[in-house]
Amino acid sequence: MSRARALALRDGFVSAGATVVEPPILLDADVLLDLYGEDIRGRAYITTDALRGEQMLRPDFTVPVVQMHVAGGQEPARYTYAGEVFRRQDDDPERANEYLQVGFEVFERDDVAGADAEVFYQVSQAVGHLNLRAAMGDIGVLMAAVSGLRTSERRKAALRRHIWRPRRFRALLDRFGGRTLVPQSRAAVLAGTARASGPLTGVRSQAEIDARVAALRADAEEGPISGAEMEGFDALLAVRETLPFAVRQLRDLSVDLPAIAAAVRRIDARAEALSAKGIDVEALEFEASFGRTSMEYYDGFVFGFYAARRPDLPPVASGGRYDALTERLGGAGACPAVGAVIRPGLVAELEASP
Repeated sequence: MSRARALALRDGFVSAGATVVEPPILLDADVLLDLYGEDIRGRAYITTDALRGEQMLRPDFTVPVVQMHVAGGQEPARYTYAGEVFRRQDDDPERANEYLQVGFEVFERDDVAGADAEVFYQVSQAVGHLNLRAAMGDIGVLMAAVSGLRTSERRKAALRRHIWRPRRFRALLDRFGGRTLVPQSRAAVLAGTARASGPLTGVRSQAEIDARVAALRADAEEGPISGAEMEGFDALLAVRETLPFAVRQLRDLSVDLPAIAAAVRRIDARAEALSAKGIDVEALEFEASFGRTSMEYYDGFVFGFYAARRPDLPPVASGGRYDALTERLGGAGACPAVGAVIRPGLVAELEASP
């Protein structure tokens, strides 16, 4: 039943102008590890091929679709697909580690806001009969806010790296803002009172340890992020409103956080494009922190559709913009892109429930 539902959803995207693609199930692990770091090992199934090296069962479709487009796609382009993805569920054995995804990806450089609205609209049409709750955000506004902070590039790089880890991000921000005390172990290192006894153990060399200590001391010598910037960031992270009111709040915040102004204009343009598609933007929820636990390649618009009567379920559909990923795989001239996936198994389950 789920497979039949998947093919029906895919055919709906074909009717919207998408070309069917069938990316391979086994992907080069090196590419994904380079993109996401070693963290992805804990979420993916990896095997070794004597000829091809490390291979990974695809954790999703976006990377192989981008690779296919970069290798010879035309612009603009629309793609759709249906097939299995594989994710380890070590922390939640009740969740499936293999399930179907149906996707819709748009590569479009001339009308970014329109492409965002098109993907959201097509997905909303596909799942509209399920009466789901829609929510959205924009990772780009958080990235812009971090980039605009009056602090070192080292600190900003650390914050950007942990945008998708909200607790770690919050802890770093509070430390850089002088809101938390330096841990006792770190204070001992900074004071030069921590000494190694015996031979080194672990994977770090003495040179790496010395470099880390030097970085910690350099960070400790920096002044804290200003109180005004910290308050502005607190207010930004707390934005959770219907889309029109959220845009107003973000405009007000851009007075104290001017680096977010361009990102706010993009959100406003997207809202207009959504309205032009017939989407009731007055009813859409915008959360500045939304999408921070999704795939780390999203760097702009993010959204999800949820079954309010089944809070135990993951999002039925989700998506976002991944321009930085296309640049990473295709170079500076790569086409901006936005896409989304639907889980047909959840669609079928909700359709079957009373």
